[in-house]
Amino acid sequence: MQRPTWDEYFMQITQLVASRSTCLRRQVGALLVKGKNILATGYNGVPSGITHCDVTGCLREQLNVPSGERHELCRGLHAEQNAIIQAARHGVNIDGATLYCTDSPCIICSKMLINAGVQSVVFGRGYPDQLSLQMLEEAGIDYQQFPGEEVQ
Repeated sequence: MQRPTWDEYFMQITQLVASRSTCLRRQVGALLVKGKNILATGYNGVPSGITHCDVTGCLREQLNVPSGERHELCRGLHAEQNAIIQAARHGVNIDGATLYCTDSPCIICSKMLINAGVQSVVFGRGYPDQLSLQMLEEAGIDYQQFPGEEVQ
């Protein structure tokens, strides 16, 4: 049996991290990696200590908000945001890291990744937010959709 590449290995781990998600619409997992070391992980869901959406219901569903729009109308944080926050809470420098994520980042996450010094992004599923990829490109951040992943 052939060993997976590092990219395959990290993308598999994003799926495992995504399984912790409390989001009712889309389960997303993210890793921040530097030098083949996982620095931080994140999955999408409500902040610590806040009632989960499986109890309150999905605000975005209630308001009929389409995917990729009006990110502020959600009780949860994105996986990329939670990975950045986890690194910050533990004093882990993510400058120069690679983000591996089950999904392409939204515009808010892309802006955070740019300012956090992330140098590259590898993602699985596409996300309906082309501005986010344009901003990554303008900032000189390499990004790629992992081969074989579906586009949404």
